[in-house]
This record gives sequence, structure tokens and C-alpha cells, in this order.
Amino acid sequence: MLNASLKQLSALLADGKVSSVELTQTFLDRIEQLNPSLNAFITVDREKSLAQAKTADELRAKGGACPLTGIPVAQKDIFCAQGWLTTCGSKMLHNFVSPYDAHVIEQFNRAGAVNLGKTNMDEFAMGSSNETSYHGKVKNPWNQETVPGGSSGGSAAAVAARLAPAATGTDTGGSIRQPAALTGITGLKPTYGVVSRYGMIAFASSLDQGGPMAKSAEDCALLLNAMAGFDSRDSTSLEREKEDYARDLAQPLQGLKIGLPKEFFAEGLSADVAQRVEEAIAEYRKLGAETVEVSLPNSKLAIPVYYVLAPAEASSNLSRFDGVRYGHRAPEYTDLLDMYCKTRAQGFGSEVKRRIMIGTYVLSHGYYDAYYLQAQKLRRLIAQDFVEAFKHCDVIMGPTAPSTAFKIGEKSDDPVSMYLSDIYTIAVNLAGLPGMSVPCGFGGNGLPVGLQIIGNYFSEAKMLNVAHQYQQATDWHTRMPEGI
Repeated sequence: MLNASLKQLSALLADGKVSSVELTQTFLDRIEQLNPSLNAFITVDREKSLAQAKTADELRAKGGACPLTGIPVAQKDIFCAQGWLTTCGSKMLHNFVSPYDAHVIEQFNRAGAVNLGKTNMDEFAMGSSNETSYHGKVKNPWNQETVPGGSSGGSAAAVAARLAPAATGTDTGGSIRQPAALTGITGLKPTYGVVSRYGMIAFASSLDQGGPMAKSAEDCALLLNAMAGFDSRDSTSLEREKEDYARDLAQPLQGLKIGLPKEFFAEGLSADVAQRVEEAIAEYRKLGAETVEVSLPNSKLAIPVYYVLAPAEASSNLSRFDGVRYGHRAPEYTDLLDMYCKTRAQGFGSEVKRRIMIGTYVLSHGYYDAYYLQAQKLRRLIAQDFVEAFKHCDVIMGPTAPSTAFKIGEKSDDPVSMYLSDIYTIAVNLAGLPGMSVPCGFGGNGLPVGLQIIGNYFSEAKMLNVAHQYQQATDWHTRMPEGI
């Protein structure tokens, strides 16, 4: 049952071979057993989860079930869920119990899914290793001395260790795809605006996007069917007709054109990752796809552009955390200004403070034009590169991350080295494109390698088809960490 797909679990529930209460209990017991060492979950509420499971069983008994009814799904702790502790991995929100549901949570509730708990994450989604969380580091189930990636590292570790059949994540600069790659699971970042950001605690509003994390592309398609949808409360939510993201999964890949950016296979990519990615592309050729070389000349500017724009938006978004309305408040202060200063000094971790300072600097008088405005112009050029590339191909492929998972603490004192972990993913967010990572083998150290698939706007169904056909021909996505 631990390795069953969501489709298989749904069939078991429909046939009455297992109840949602039994299924949820199985995963809750597994969390209780393994989470103390992995630290993938921040909050688990057995009573709430089992009550939802019981309701799902009753719904199935009445014949009103959806494909996800009764399926336990772990939720990244960035999504507000009514009555649940929602901390965003920060001391600032360590005691915040959300009074409402995020749109994504509402969508899962409507589908009858069970909230299995809230997963650990880098503080306010700022990080690439899940080491900045106030609740402690998450460990990679494949090797607990290594990181699971970030910021959705808790969700990735939970799925990889089979603590949950599926989970949600958010991707601002690669935070679904990079941890998916480092833990050997499948993760998808949809086109910007496809999944509502309402109730998703903001980091960088023009970049943040929620998405699914699961064992396979087929599972991600079922999850995205539930997550996607217009929401009038989010001004960036796109009003589009509902679509079935699983509709094209069985389509053959004959004639598919895969673009290979020369910039993705240059200096900085480790040899073992390059080899696994090339082997995956060779498998696609066997499946009938063609490859063409494309160029993304401005992709080398993605990291400096991102680390101007994202901190600028973060400095604005995080200004609301001042100790007045909710969350942490400094216990001792002399006046209002002192309360603000001490609350924010105590409530935020070092990485969040670093980004707030950078963001405030680039938005300040005298630097706005030199940094922020220039970065916005370069962002447009990066997006235009993709427009040109997609004139010659259907999807773009390359590595998700430049290396396999690195050791815990290895890059903690070197922010620039840490930021380079997202070198292949950030441009996708800047352009607002959909992208995903699928497992494609293991590096020389036995740790998972991810293949990144980038699609044109609103081509999630095509990307999922491309990923699914590869997963039908390989078994990398079914591998489990030893001893887990």
C-alpha cells in the first residue's frame, strides 16, 4: 500500500478493500515512527485527520466520491488551514492557528481529501536545503546526512519516505522541483496563476506558485485537477476553463520535439548528473522523440535577477509581521518602535533577515532604478528567450539541480553557493512557465537525480504526458530509500 499510486488507492477505497480511516491511520502510524528522525512534519493532528477520513468514508458510502476522496495528502505549512497551526517554518508564526482555509485547502476539502498534517519548510520559503526552518532541519530519507532540498523539503521527504502518498509544495525559484529531484520524487510547478495564492503565505508574489508533489506524473495530474481553479480573491488567479490534466497521459511521444539548452549542459553541472540526464534523453529518443539544440542566452542572469526581485517583494510582504496583530511579539519593549524592532529581530531567522535587508536596499531611493528596474527589464528578456526557444520545440529538458543532495551544513555559511542550487529552475519562475522534475536515476553517491521538463504556458497536460510516458518505460519513480 505504501508504494501504491493515488489511482490504485482510490480504486481500493472504491472497492471497499480499505477504508479512508484505515489508510489514514496507516500513514499516521508511519509518521509517528519515522518523523522523529526525518523531521518532515511540523504539525500532526490525529484527531482532525481521522475525523476527515471518517467523513470521506461516509461520502463514499453515499456514492458521492471524487478520485481523491479519502486520500491522505500532506500540506506544506505555508498553506493556511482552518484550525491548524500554520507557522511557515518561522518563529514569527510559531503560535498562529489559521482562522480560514487557503484556496488550495478548500479545493482538497471539496475533493474529499484528508489533511494528513503540515510539512516542514525553509522559513517563509526562503532556502534551498530546508535548513532555515525554526522547527529544525529536514533530513533526506536517502541519506540522513544530506539535505532534502528546499523550500518544500518536508513535503519531498514525506513523499520519498512514504509518510504520505502525496503532498503540496510551493515554487518561487525551484522549491518544488529542486527538492523533488534531490529526494527522487515527481514535482510540478504550474503556469503562474493556475493555482490560487489565496491563503498561501506570501514570499514573492509575482513568483510564488503552489503545485503537487507525488511519486509519479499520473499522481501529480490527479492532484493538479483538484488544486487548479479560478479564485476571485487572488488578483493573479487566471480565469480559465477547468481542464483534466490526466487527459493526455496515454498519448505516444512520436514526433515530440525536445529542446536542449546548451546553457544547461555547461560548466557547473556535475558529471554524474549530466550522465543520468543524457541517459534519460536517450530513452526519450527510443520513445520516438526528436532533440534539437536551443539557446537561453539570458538564463545566466536568472540568479542575479531573482535575488533582486524576490527579496524586494519579500521585504514588502513580510512588513506585516510586526507583533501587533498575530504571531510572535517580543516579551519586553519600551515603546511601539522598540516592539517592532525586537519582535522582528527575534521572530525572523538569519536568511529571512538577509533577504529583507537586500530587498529594502534595492527598493530604496537612489537604487530602485539601478537594481529593481534593471532586473525587471532583464526578466522580460529571460521570458523572451523561452518564447523563441518554443518556436523550435514542444518541451525543454535538462537537469533540475547541478548536483545530487549535498551534506547538511555544507553550504550554510556560503549563501551564494546555496543560491546556485537553483540555477536551472529560477528562469522558469521569472518567465511564469510551468516546469516539473522527474526521477531519472542515481548519482555516483547513490542519491537521486532529477530530469527537468519545461513546458510552454498552460501546457501542463503535455508535460505530464511526456513525464508519464518516460515513467512507463522506467522504474526510477518507484524506488524507495533503503531501510525506510
